[in-house]
Amino acid sequence: MCTAAHAQQAPDTTTKSTSVGEVVVTAERRTVNLQKAPVAATVLSGADLTKKGVVSVDQLQFVSPDLTVTDFGQGNLFNIRGIGRSNGDSTVQSGVVTYRDGVATFPGYFQSEPYYDIANVEILRGPQGTFAGQNATGGAIFITEADPSLSAGYHGYLQAQYGNYNDIGVQGAVNIPISDTLALRVAENTEYRDSFYTITGNHIGDPGKLAENSARISLLWEPTSHFKLVLKADSNDVSNGGYATSPVNSTENLFHIGDNAYNEARDDFGRIVLNMAYTFDNGMVLRSISGYQKGTSTAALDLDGTDTAGEFGRDRGDEDIYSEEVNLLSPDTGPLSWIVGAYYQYDLTTFPTGDFYTVDPIGGGIDERITLNGANPETSKAVFGQVSYKITPALQLQVGLRYTDFTQQNNDVAGVYEDFGDTSSAPPNQLGALLVESQHQSEEDSKLTGKIGLNWTLDRDNFLFAFVATGHKGGGINAPNVDGLSPTIFKPEDVTDYELGWKSTQFDGHLRTQLDGFYSSYTNFQVNIQDPTTPNIAELYNVPSPTKIYGVEGSAQAVFGALSFDAGASYLHSELGAFTAINPNATPLVPVNLTGRPTSYAPAFTANIGGQYIFHLADDVTLTPRIDYSHTDADWATLFEDTATGDRLPARNIVNAQVNLEHDGWLLTAYSTNLSNQEYVAAVSYPLRYAGPPRQYGIRLRKSF
Repeated sequence: MCTAAHAQQAPDTTTKSTSVGEVVVTAERRTVNLQKAPVAATVLSGADLTKKGVVSVDQLQFVSPDLTVTDFGQGNLFNIRGIGRSNGDSTVQSGVVTYRDGVATFPGYFQSEPYYDIANVEILRGPQGTFAGQNATGGAIFITEADPSLSAGYHGYLQAQYGNYNDIGVQGAVNIPISDTLALRVAENTEYRDSFYTITGNHIGDPGKLAENSARISLLWEPTSHFKLVLKADSNDVSNGGYATSPVNSTENLFHIGDNAYNEARDDFGRIVLNMAYTFDNGMVLRSISGYQKGTSTAALDLDGTDTAGEFGRDRGDEDIYSEEVNLLSPDTGPLSWIVGAYYQYDLTTFPTGDFYTVDPIGGGIDERITLNGANPETSKAVFGQVSYKITPALQLQVGLRYTDFTQQNNDVAGVYEDFGDTSSAPPNQLGALLVESQHQSEEDSKLTGKIGLNWTLDRDNFLFAFVATGHKGGGINAPNVDGLSPTIFKPEDVTDYELGWKSTQFDGHLRTQLDGFYSSYTNFQVNIQDPTTPNIAELYNVPSPTKIYGVEGSAQAVFGALSFDAGASYLHSELGAFTAINPNATPLVPVNLTGRPTSYAPAFTANIGGQYIFHLADDVTLTPRIDYSHTDADWATLFEDTATGDRLPARNIVNAQVNLEHDGWLLTAYSTNLSNQEYVAAVSYPLRYAGPPRQYGIRLRKSF
């Protein structure tokens, strides 16, 4: 709550403090100073996001160690320490869970919501088996949006920007205290931008063209000092015109692509979150977090990435999520504190349409259509708790447990039809059906996970922690195979993680550091392999022997008068257990021994550093230049490490820069992202590659009131 209230103020580039401000983490349901929290985490306030120029989800990877974000246009796949998700299939569960205001969001999709009016972002690394629960075997990301305020009065901001590619954006927020007990906050963001790409071919649509509109309304009701209610509703309409792709072996510039298909890529989604808390006279807190989310994702694309005859794809998926979490927290003033909770989530994914057309995408006869229709419900139920006990004033023992029961069903029908006629709108001709494959399967598993750790406060400036934690990612059912192969069930994935950490404050609060080392062993590690006979379909398999991932992470933040900087770095080693699979993209199709290879999207070294200096030009007039640099080692998009099929993702070195001129509530910013205009492949889904954003620059004008 303190962080949310603080972040409602305008970004303060003229920081008057001469030391690093306190940062808190709330992922374990309490507000704890990050320097005293036994967790490896990067925490960014709304002001941090603004000064670093982080306005979208994929930019988080440039400000946090061991985090990669694979951007497929509509699908944004998080990987932390090489664990997360390498496939956008809705049946594939993520190893990284994203939360918005305490509610677990859509896994993998509907993550393109812009970052506006944000209180803070917490990036937690490593298994979160107690609080984030199932599917957080790699980590979790908690995003908290700014709450209304009763005490801060009427305030807000307005911002406008213009940049290259005709990038026009406006956003703003206003806090309105209605009474002594009721406050309202309204926020909005709109942005339109031309495509980065030069496109040849007989195509319809404009792949890469951005049009997004988002709005949020929040209500705070605090009738007594004991009860607090926050209700938030979000709405988002995000379109990027279509998937801008090219073949993995193309020698063309990444931003020169061919396309001869109808293109569309649009996400319509929103959520309602109700957060209620009651504090008893003895300090105990009862909290309820209720969520409802609904999204529709529509896509149409050129499946071969060229302007010659090939395949055209069209797909739609709908998703509804209902969730409820209840917590009971003890006071934390004595040596013993505890928290218990219960969680329920129902996630329904439906495919009302799902079509792939082949041969002459625009203007010719359509020979074949592949369809997928169905409804796939998932249910997750859990109870959890954690006890903390101070053995001595300096030494604390923590024990946490979570029991989760998970059920998944796949009720799908896949079909192949032919001889449609001359238009893509022709209805399916059942008489022309070549194959219809039905799937009615269910999978259920349950697991007890947890954590045991010791925290040692050496003195007020040094904190040590050590723990062993376990995590679990549920099994599931692969989608129907249109070649008539029966869908297979993959087993749950389990992890045991060992960590040591040291957090220190030096130079009388001017420098703060965080250092941790970890070793994780995964059993039945889930890997994503494309079907050799039908490359458009991917399936999950289990690696039967242990997969090992270990490494070291460090970060630092410093303020020395007008000069401040922050930095982070990580070394990661991942080693797949004994496993053999067929590379579906190679000729001939032969088994490949993948034992010992690194996991996908797991660069060995990542680093980021940023700094700024505040020049005081006159009374209340400051000029603040800032530069941020990030490095990501080369990594692999698949386990096969086949450079001929585009598996190798070269190293990325990204530089962002901006200059802020601030006076009396006005903030003028000249900014540039990817200043060196480095061309790099951000993601690969064979046979296509996706480019990372090119250099962007422009100005923003912001008025706080």
